[in-house]
Amino acid sequence: MKIPFAYNYRSVVQRPVSTALTALGIGLVVAVFVAMLALANGFIAALVKTGSSDNVLLLRRGADSELSSGIPRDAISIISASPHIATGADGRPMVSPETYIVLNIPRAGGDAFAVANVVARGVSEKAFDVRRNIKIIEGRRFASGQSEICVGAKLAGRFANVKVGDVLRFSNRNWNVVCRFTADGSSFESEIWGENEQFQSVFRGQGFQDVAFRLKDPGGFDEAKRAFLADQRLQVDAHRESEFYASQSELLGNILRFLAIMITSIMAVGAVFGAVNTMYASVSSRTPEIAVLLTLGFHPRSVLASFLAESALIALIGGIIGCLLALPINGVVTSTTNWASFSEIAFAFRVTPALLLAGIIFAVAMGIVGGFFPARRASKLPVIQALR
Repeated sequence: MKIPFAYNYRSVVQRPVSTALTALGIGLVVAVFVAMLALANGFIAALVKTGSSDNVLLLRRGADSELSSGIPRDAISIISASPHIATGADGRPMVSPETYIVLNIPRAGGDAFAVANVVARGVSEKAFDVRRNIKIIEGRRFASGQSEICVGAKLAGRFANVKVGDVLRFSNRNWNVVCRFTADGSSFESEIWGENEQFQSVFRGQGFQDVAFRLKDPGGFDEAKRAFLADQRLQVDAHRESEFYASQSELLGNILRFLAIMITSIMAVGAVFGAVNTMYASVSSRTPEIAVLLTLGFHPRSVLASFLAESALIALIGGIIGCLLALPINGVVTSTTNWASFSEIAFAFRVTPALLLAGIIFAVAMGIVGGFFPARRASKLPVIQALR
């Protein structure tokens, strides 16, 4: 025979202060847990969104990042002639040879010593067609042959002189900011784009760091990869763009997840002890009730299950509180260093339904662990002793 759940509900309501304090402790742990994982999710999502499965990124053979890659200028004509590259409405191949430089530019606020690394990507005019997630929201594209740049939307407000109409100075040259663009929240929104030839002349580059192009047949990546690997004139590796940028997030994403688990595990110990104290106090104050339940014929296993359910209910309330505390950070923009390029990348906290569910499950697990030993004690109470 099972003890009605209404019995546990009335017991929780009758102890509002201890219940609230225990639930709040668990809720704070869950809030930190969700916030830390939302940070990792946001960073990973920003890099995953950067690439397209229809695009291919060519890097120097053996290079594991754009920063360490190099493709000679004379290889561009060979690459552009590949039959695997899609053509635009003008009949020209949709290919963008790119330079990839890390700049040190001042932050907003006027402090001359407050600077950060930002990626400056030199692209061809086809880059806006190759990467379809790029949308200009203010101004116009940079003109060929001019010292003009476009800035990602997430640079605004965080760095100085990045508004449309401003002049940004780097590499001993003034650059006119002529547009601001979005890229579906990807890492491109943390970059500065300009014409590759202009960047080449300023940084005295002899080649490009990578080549991005649109596949003629989205399902023909493997065939295109074999063709480029077989061409000994090029010495390049072909990467599906979406997979390449996703791989760039693995190291830091794993570190953030590890920190989330480690920090919340330490905090969870305190929350579990809070649940233990609350449930032990409940058992002590309700010893006669437990004796009556056992006398009425309820099995000790039912008593154990009843007190575990009560502890889980308190933890569930705490889990809901924690999720509500963490929910407002969804979409809040922050930044960190992308270790693949040693540059700053801005991204938004990403609280997903799956993450909220994980937080609630984590809370209930803490409640069950914290309530097990008090519940076991309640189920083991001798009836005669309890009635005294």
